[in-house]
Parts: sequence; C-alpha cells; structure tokens
Amino acid sequence: MTGFLLLSLALLLPIAGMILIPFLPHSIRAKVNFLFVLLIAVITSIPAVKALTGSAVDIVISQTPVFGNISLHIDSLSSWFILIINLTCINGAFYGIGYMKQYDQQKANLSMHWIMFLLFQSSMLWVCIIQNGLVFLIVWELMSISSFLLVIFEHQHKATLQAGINYLVQMHIGVLFLTTAFIWVYFSEGSFEFSAIEKYFTTHANLWLFLLFFVGFGIKAGFIPLHSWLPQAHPAAPSHISGVMSGVIVKLGIYGIFRIIFFLKYDYTVIGEIIIILSIMTGLYGILNAAVHRDFKKMLAYCTIENIGIIGIGIGLGLLGIGNGNTLLIVLGFAGALLHTLNHSLFKSLLFFTAGSVYQQTHTRDMEKLGGLVRSMPQTAMLFLVGGMAIGGLPPFNGFVSEFLLYSGILLGIKSIGINYITLLIFSLAGLALIGGISMLTFTKSFGTIFLGNPRTHLHKPPREVTLDMRLPQYFILLIMLSIGLFPQYYFSVVNKIVFEFIPKASLENRMIPASLLNSITAIGKFTMLFILLLILIYFIRKSLSGKHPVLSRSTWGCGYVVPTSRMQYTGKSFSKSLGKLLNFIVLEKKKYKEITVQEIFPAERKHSSHYNDFFVTKIFNTIINRLLYSMNYFRFIQNGKIQMYIMYGIFFIVLVFLGTIFKLI
Repeated sequence: MTGFLLLSLALLLPIAGMILIPFLPHSIRAKVNFLFVLLIAVITSIPAVKALTGSAVDIVISQTPVFGNISLHIDSLSSWFILIINLTCINGAFYGIGYMKQYDQQKANLSMHWIMFLLFQSSMLWVCIIQNGLVFLIVWELMSISSFLLVIFEHQHKATLQAGINYLVQMHIGVLFLTTAFIWVYFSEGSFEFSAIEKYFTTHANLWLFLLFFVGFGIKAGFIPLHSWLPQAHPAAPSHISGVMSGVIVKLGIYGIFRIIFFLKYDYTVIGEIIIILSIMTGLYGILNAAVHRDFKKMLAYCTIENIGIIGIGIGLGLLGIGNGNTLLIVLGFAGALLHTLNHSLFKSLLFFTAGSVYQQTHTRDMEKLGGLVRSMPQTAMLFLVGGMAIGGLPPFNGFVSEFLLYSGILLGIKSIGINYITLLIFSLAGLALIGGISMLTFTKSFGTIFLGNPRTHLHKPPREVTLDMRLPQYFILLIMLSIGLFPQYYFSVVNKIVFEFIPKASLENRMIPASLLNSITAIGKFTMLFILLLILIYFIRKSLSGKHPVLSRSTWGCGYVVPTSRMQYTGKSFSKSLGKLLNFIVLEKKKYKEITVQEIFPAERKHSSHYNDFFVTKIFNTIINRLLYSMNYFRFIQNGKIQMYIMYGIFFIVLVFLGTIFKLI
C-alpha cells in the first residue's frame, strides 16, 4: 500500500508542477521547478532504497481497456538507475537556476523549459518502473520528446534546431526497433509484459531478439555506429541539460540492455563477444574523436561515447562469465559496469557543468579562443581538473574504482576461462589501457588550452567566477566522487547485491569473492585517504613556510624575448595534431586553405582553418542519404505541378483499388 501511494504521488506531482509553473511569477519558476524535482526524487527514492535492501515493490493494474495488465516493478536494478536519475536531476535543476538567468528575457521559453524538465525526469523514472511493453514505449517516447524540446531551447539557431531534429529522428529509429521486438514477443507469447520476454527466451533462440532490443537501446546509449546524435545534441543543449542527458539518458539505454540480459537463457558467450568487440571499438572511437575536437562540449560528448564503451566491456565480461560458469567474472564484469554507470553520471555531469560555467562567462565553446581562465575562474578550473582526472581513471577519484574492477575482470578472464577467449580479452585489456591513456591526453590538452597560459583572444567581458548556486551542485558531486574513492567496498557491496539478485550462479557471495580481491578494494579507500591527507599536509606546510616570506610575481624568462604573445602557446590543435595525422583514416580532418602556387613570388596573406568530421556520418550515413536523394530525383517528374496529372493519379489509384477488390486481391 505504501508503494502504491508513493508511486501515485510520483505520478501526480509532476502533473501538478507542469500545471502550476506557468502561473507563477517568472522570478521563482526555476526554484519551484527545483522543489518539485527534489520532491519527486525523494518520493521515488524511498521505494528504491527499500528495493536495494531486499523489499521489491510489485504493483499490478489489472485488465486495463487498451494495455491489459500493467505491471509496476521496482527491484534492485530499477533502484540503482532510479537513484542515479534522481541524483543527476537534482544537481541539474539546481545548477540550471543560475545557468538560465542569462535567458531571463525569454519568459515563455523558460516556462516551457522547466515544464519539460519535470516531464523529462518523470518519464525517465517511469522507464525504470513499468514492466508492460506498450506503456514502456509510451513513456520512452515521452522521455525522447521532452528531451528533444529541452535540447532545442535556443531553437532560433539553425544548428541547434538541426541537432534537435537529428536527435529526434534517431530516437524514433530506436523506437522502431524496440516496437518490433515487443511485437515479436507478443505474437509468440501473447503478452506485452516483460515476463513474456523471459518466457520467450526460455523456449527460443535468444540471439536475434536480443539484437533487436540491443539496437533499440544501443541508439539511446550511443554505441557506434548508432552514436551520431550525441556530438550534435550535447553542444546544442543548455549545459545543465547536457549534464543530465550525458549523465542519465544514455544510461537508460544501458538499463534496457541490462534488463534484457537478465532475461537471457542461452547464447551468452556469442552475445558477450559481440558486445565486447563493439564496446572496444566504441570506446576507442569515442576517445580518439574527443582528443582532436576543440569544441569542448563536443569533446565531452565523444567522451560519453568512450565511457559507454567501457561500460559495454563490463557487460560483455559478465556475459562471458555466465557462459563459462565463472562466477567471479560475472561479478567483476557486471558490478564494474554498474559502478561505472554511476561514476560516469557523476564526473560527466560535473564536466558539463564546468563547461557551462566557462561558456556562460566567455560565450564560446572553442577552446582555441580561450586560455588563462585559471586566474579568473579558479574554482571552475579546479573542478574541471578533478573531473578530468576522474574520467581518466586516476586515483583518488571514483573512475579508478570501477576501472580497477574491469581490469581485474579482464585479467581473471585471461587466466581462467580458456584459450578460446584469450585473444579477445588481451585486445580488451590493450583497448581499455589505450582508452585511458588517450583520455589523459584529451583532458591534459583541454585543461591546458582552456585554463592555463594567456588568453588567446580578447573577450567582450572579462570572465569571472560563476555564482554560488552554480558551484554548489558541482561541489556536491565532488563529495560523492570522493566518497566512492574513499569507501569503494561499500559501493561494491551494493552493486554486488544487484548481480546476486539476477544471476543465481552468483548467489554464494562468501565462497565466490576471494578475500584478496576484497582486501584490494578496501585498500583503495585506505590509500586514497592517505593520499588526500598527504596533500593537505603538504599544503599547510607550504603555506606556513611561504607565509613568512613575501611572494613576488615576475614574468617568466623568455630567452631574451621580452614581448611574448599568445600565438607562441600550444593550441588544442597542435597538442593533438600528431595523433590526428596518425589516425587520419578514422578522425577525418577537413581543411580550408589555398595552397601557394609557384607563380606567387610574394604570397598574399592566407587563412587556415580546419575541423574534424565524424567518420560514420561522413563516410556511411551521408553517402547512403546522398545516394537515396540521387535515386529519388528520377521520380521528380511525378510532382510536376499540373493539376490534370494529379487528377489522373487519383483516377488510376481508384481504378487499381476497384480491380483489386473485384479480384479479391485487397
């Protein structure tokens, strides 16, 4: 009864908020939106926490006219994603209060924005709760439409509108695959309930239906080649929306994949191999593109693709563990993937919020136009640096913990699951290490170009540190990231419970997990604490010593050159140029430059510009679209503007239908 009451409130609260917000004074709409987001988060987190401790919520709405039985179910898997959604949405809504002040003159647009934010949060929560395929597709569609309207907030810009439409089209392609999969199950089992999927997998081959679901959910998650909406939608959206979308909405694709995986009965190793291969390619492709792009929000979008690849490697490892009966590999793979899902939602939302702070103060996303912001925005610089270290998997932050689990799983697999998989796992190990190395290069480039050195261009207004209401959610995220680094054994135990609930083979916790692994995970927290205490000690020693002496600031010695300019600094392009040239068959550079001819004895002034294109969009999707348009041009004579011909078309089809009816073809 309590669960039913809480879920009823979770349904009514966003409706009440969406009705109330337009009638409120403009100055308090953002704060009221945050209050509703917070209330919805609290109400839905109560049953989620109970489910994580073993008290699942099950509600069945019987015999509805259209949908039949509608099951509502909150188990540990749902709970994990519900808590991630709520945490990220709370931070995003709070950050948005300060970030959206720059658009105060757009009152109607802002009102619609906050209404859609409530619908966005609620639809994501219901995606994790509903267990009926038809209703699931409806809330999935509500999630896509509300996020589309949030992305196109600045719809007056052509690029923003184009990015939003591209996002919406790709989401509907994903819905097409999901709908096909649910209909397939319905015709086989006579039900749209999720339990029918498990029933289908029990009596049929699992691979093809799983692949349908995987493509549908994979488009949302951002696996290549289904990723192309991310680098367009994230830069176009307001930064708090980018943070929530990257932190949460792509994870609902991961949620869907996990949900279907836990229904599987056969074909574990084949599916696991497919996911691992695709995930390695996704991770490498994402981080290579992130390394060369100079639009820092597009760079972060490609980093999302990279981390989806890392999560996918964990999912594939877990499936190989099930297929080979290796319970430790099951736990390390699935637990590492689930924990990295949380970790990525934290440091990626933090990075998008810091990127939003930079954009608000400088009004540019091109890192080549920035530099030296550490002096005017020191807290933002520190938060970006922390996020970059975390996403690179460096201690003492949370990214290290989940990647440690995945490395441990790969090494365990190499030693224990047979020679058939050694090559794949060695490539996984090398791929994960390469992803981590290029990630550090990417954020070294980004941090150095944006925050260090001297300003590269003159900004219309001197940047300054953002307001406290924009910094508070970032510090809150930082605290949670540190808590994972300090107490990894607690978070590991939570994700273990999820794995134990769905994989019966992994239920013998004490026998399965060696003490050495648990000790290693606990040691991560201890050494993290020592590292932080050492940094604090060094800081206070330095401060006490330097406080006794005056600190003088002088220009850096310039080898006798007394007029240094910003043009002498490394740029983002120069930092990653070697990597881009080495892999120019994947990261496609388009240059605009008129070459000097032999006849030009005194060459005129020239300008050089370049940008990178997405391989799949340029080489595959655009080629297919251009061929399709070229073929359709052959039929342009049909649309000739002559009314007589259109009447003839109508008569022709009427006669065709008439004849088809007579001969019983229709």
